[in-house]
Amino acid sequence: MNEYSKLDDEMMEIDKLIANCKKCELWKTRKNIVIGSGSFNAKIMFIGEAPGYHEDLLGIPFVGRAGKFFDELLKSINLNREETYICNILKCRPPDNRNPSNFEIEKCTPYLDRQIMEIKPEIIVTLGNFPSNYVLNKFGFKPEKIGRIHGKKYPIKNLLFDSVIIPMYHPAAAVYNPNMKKILLEDFKTIEKILSDK
Repeated sequence: MNEYSKLDDEMMEIDKLIANCKKCELWKTRKNIVIGSGSFNAKIMFIGEAPGYHEDLLGIPFVGRAGKFFDELLKSINLNREETYICNILKCRPPDNRNPSNFEIEKCTPYLDRQIMEIKPEIIVTLGNFPSNYVLNKFGFKPEKIGRIHGKKYPIKNLLFDSVIIPMYHPAAAVYNPNMKKILLEDFKTIEKILSDK
Protein backbone atom coordinates (compact mmCIF):
# COMPACT_ATOMS: atom_id res chain seq x y z
CA MET A 1 0.00 0.00 0.00
CA ASN A 2 1.51 3.38 -0.94
CA GLU A 3 1.79 6.35 1.41
CA TYR A 4 -1.13 8.24 -0.11
CA SER A 5 -3.59 5.37 0.23
CA LYS A 6 -2.52 4.80 3.84
CA LEU A 7 -3.27 8.45 4.58
CA ASP A 8 -6.55 8.16 2.70
CA ASP A 9 -7.55 5.16 4.84
CA GLU A 10 -6.63 6.96 8.06
CA MET A 11 -8.69 10.02 7.14
CA MET A 12 -11.66 7.83 6.17
CA GLU A 13 -11.42 6.16 9.58
CA ILE A 14 -11.55 9.59 11.27
CA ASP A 15 -14.59 10.47 9.11
CA LYS A 16 -16.39 7.33 10.31
CA LEU A 17 -15.64 8.08 13.96
CA ILE A 18 -16.98 11.63 13.61
CA ALA A 19 -20.08 10.46 11.72
CA ASN A 20 -20.99 8.13 14.60
CA CYS A 21 -19.97 10.47 17.43
CA LYS A 22 -22.42 11.11 20.27
CA LYS A 23 -19.95 12.41 22.88
CA CYS A 24 -21.88 15.66 23.31
CA GLU A 25 -25.46 16.76 22.58
CA LEU A 26 -24.71 18.54 19.28
CA TRP A 27 -25.40 15.42 17.21
CA LYS A 28 -29.07 15.78 18.15
CA THR A 29 -29.49 19.23 16.57
CA ARG A 30 -27.10 19.13 13.60
CA LYS A 31 -28.27 18.58 10.03
CA ASN A 32 -24.84 17.51 8.76
CA ILE A 33 -21.45 16.86 10.26
CA VAL A 34 -18.75 19.13 8.85
CA ILE A 35 -15.57 17.08 8.92
CA GLY A 36 -13.32 19.06 6.60
CA SER A 37 -12.52 19.55 2.94
CA GLY A 38 -9.52 19.84 0.66
CA SER A 39 -6.33 17.88 0.14
CA PHE A 40 -5.03 15.31 2.61
CA ASN A 41 -1.56 16.24 1.32
CA ALA A 42 -2.05 19.96 1.95
CA LYS A 43 0.86 22.08 3.15
CA ILE A 44 -1.61 24.45 4.83
CA MET A 45 -4.40 23.59 7.25
CA PHE A 46 -7.01 26.20 8.18
CA ILE A 47 -8.87 25.61 11.43
CA GLY A 48 -12.05 27.53 12.20
CA GLU A 49 -14.35 27.51 15.21
CA ALA A 50 -17.52 25.56 14.38
CA PRO A 51 -19.95 25.08 11.50
CA GLY A 52 -22.50 27.83 10.99
CA TYR A 53 -25.95 27.74 9.40
CA HIS A 54 -24.79 27.25 5.79
CA GLU A 55 -22.03 24.80 6.73
CA ASP A 56 -24.55 22.70 8.66
CA LEU A 57 -26.88 22.62 5.64
CA LEU A 58 -24.19 21.62 3.14
CA GLY A 59 -21.71 19.69 5.29
CA ILE A 60 -18.86 21.85 3.94
CA PRO A 61 -16.67 24.27 5.97
CA PHE A 62 -16.52 27.98 5.19
CA VAL A 63 -19.48 28.65 2.92
CA GLY A 64 -21.84 31.63 2.97
CA ARG A 65 -20.58 35.22 3.11
CA ALA A 66 -17.58 34.46 5.30
CA GLY A 67 -16.72 31.58 2.96
CA LYS A 68 -16.76 33.89 -0.07
CA PHE A 69 -14.34 36.23 1.65
CA PHE A 70 -12.20 33.25 2.67
CA ASP A 71 -11.97 32.33 -1.04
CA GLU A 72 -10.88 35.93 -1.77
CA LEU A 73 -8.17 35.63 0.87
CA LEU A 74 -6.88 32.43 -0.70
CA LYS A 75 -6.94 33.99 -4.16
CA SER A 76 -4.95 36.98 -2.88
CA ILE A 77 -1.99 34.62 -2.31
CA ASN A 78 -2.62 32.47 -5.40
CA LEU A 79 -4.17 29.50 -3.59
CA ASN A 80 -7.46 27.66 -3.89
CA ARG A 81 -9.38 25.39 -1.52
CA GLU A 82 -8.24 22.20 -3.25
CA GLU A 83 -4.62 22.95 -2.30
CA THR A 84 -5.41 23.37 1.40
CA TYR A 85 -7.26 21.45 4.11
CA ILE A 86 -10.06 23.31 5.92
CA CYS A 87 -11.78 22.16 9.10
CA ASN A 88 -13.10 23.36 12.48
CA ILE A 89 -12.47 22.52 16.12
CA LEU A 90 -16.13 21.42 16.36
CA LYS A 91 -17.59 19.15 13.69
CA CYS A 92 -21.26 19.95 14.49
CA ARG A 93 -23.03 23.30 14.58
CA PRO A 94 -23.87 24.72 18.02
CA PRO A 95 -27.53 25.86 18.06
CA ASP A 96 -28.02 29.52 17.04
CA ASN A 97 -24.28 29.74 16.24
CA ARG A 98 -23.45 30.16 19.92
CA ASN A 99 -19.85 29.80 21.10
CA PRO A 100 -18.54 26.25 21.63
CA SER A 101 -18.64 25.13 25.26
CA ASN A 102 -15.50 23.86 27.00
CA PHE A 103 -17.13 20.43 27.23
CA GLU A 104 -17.83 20.33 23.47
CA ILE A 105 -14.26 21.41 22.67
CA GLU A 106 -12.86 18.74 25.00
CA LYS A 107 -14.98 16.01 23.39
CA CYS A 108 -14.49 17.04 19.75
CA THR A 109 -10.83 18.10 19.52
CA PRO A 110 -9.37 14.55 19.60
CA TYR A 111 -10.69 14.31 16.02
CA LEU A 112 -8.92 17.55 15.12
CA ASP A 113 -5.73 16.27 16.78
CA ARG A 114 -5.84 13.20 14.53
CA GLN A 115 -6.49 15.32 11.44
CA ILE A 116 -3.43 17.44 12.25
CA MET A 117 -1.22 14.41 12.93
CA GLU A 118 -2.29 12.62 9.73
CA ILE A 119 -2.01 15.60 7.38
CA LYS A 120 1.16 17.02 9.04
CA PRO A 121 0.71 20.50 7.55
CA GLU A 122 3.69 22.82 7.20
CA ILE A 123 1.48 25.76 8.18
CA ILE A 124 -1.48 25.69 10.59
CA VAL A 125 -3.66 28.80 10.36
CA THR A 126 -6.09 29.17 13.26
CA LEU A 127 -9.04 31.44 12.54
CA GLY A 128 -10.43 33.16 15.63
CA ASN A 129 -9.98 32.93 19.40
CA PHE A 130 -11.28 29.40 20.05
CA PRO A 131 -9.09 27.51 17.54
CA SER A 132 -6.10 29.74 18.28
CA ASN A 133 -6.35 29.14 22.02
CA TYR A 134 -6.76 25.39 21.57
CA VAL A 135 -3.95 24.83 19.06
CA LEU A 136 -1.43 27.15 20.72
CA ASN A 137 -2.05 25.52 24.09
CA LYS A 138 -1.78 22.04 22.57
CA PHE A 139 1.69 22.80 21.22
CA GLY A 140 2.95 24.46 24.40
CA PHE A 141 2.37 28.16 23.71
CA LYS A 142 0.52 30.58 25.96
CA PRO A 143 -2.77 31.58 24.31
CA GLU A 144 -3.57 35.29 24.11
CA LYS A 145 -6.41 37.33 22.61
CA ILE A 146 -6.42 37.19 18.83
CA GLY A 147 -6.07 41.00 18.65
CA ARG A 148 -2.60 40.70 20.19
CA ILE A 149 -1.28 37.70 18.27
CA HIS A 150 -2.86 37.73 14.81
CA GLY A 151 -0.33 37.27 12.02
CA LYS A 152 2.46 36.15 14.37
CA LYS A 153 4.38 32.92 13.73
CA TYR A 154 4.73 30.15 16.32
CA PRO A 155 7.14 27.45 15.09
CA ILE A 156 6.57 23.89 16.27
CA LYS A 157 9.02 21.02 15.97
CA ASN A 158 8.34 17.54 17.27
CA LEU A 159 9.08 13.93 16.40
CA LEU A 160 6.23 13.70 13.89
CA PHE A 161 6.50 16.93 11.90
CA ASP A 162 7.67 20.55 11.80
CA SER A 163 5.16 23.31 11.29
CA VAL A 164 4.31 26.90 12.11
CA ILE A 165 1.08 28.13 13.72
CA ILE A 166 -0.28 31.47 12.51
CA PRO A 167 -3.30 32.76 14.46
CA MET A 168 -5.62 35.06 12.49
CA TYR A 169 -9.01 36.68 12.80
CA HIS A 170 -11.93 34.61 11.53
CA PRO A 171 -13.06 35.71 8.03
CA ALA A 172 -16.56 36.31 9.46
CA ALA A 173 -15.09 39.27 11.37
CA ALA A 174 -14.56 41.03 8.02
CA VAL A 175 -18.11 40.56 6.72
CA TYR A 176 -19.32 43.71 8.50
CA ASN A 177 -15.99 45.42 9.16
CA PRO A 178 -13.93 46.68 6.19
CA ASN A 179 -10.94 47.42 8.47
CA MET A 180 -10.77 43.75 9.44
CA LYS A 181 -10.68 42.84 5.76
CA LYS A 182 -7.43 44.81 5.32
CA ILE A 183 -5.90 43.17 8.41
CA LEU A 184 -6.72 39.66 7.15
CA LEU A 185 -5.39 40.39 3.66
CA GLU A 186 -2.17 41.63 5.26
CA ASP A 187 -1.91 38.62 7.59
CA PHE A 188 -2.40 36.24 4.66
CA LYS A 189 0.80 37.65 3.15
CA THR A 190 2.61 35.89 6.03
CA ILE A 191 1.46 32.57 4.55
CA GLU A 192 2.66 33.62 1.11
CA LYS A 193 6.07 34.60 2.46
CA ILE A 194 6.55 31.29 4.32
CA LEU A 195 5.62 29.34 1.18
CA SER A 196 7.99 31.37 -1.01
CA ASP A 197 10.85 30.84 1.47
CA LYS A 198 10.49 27.03 1.35
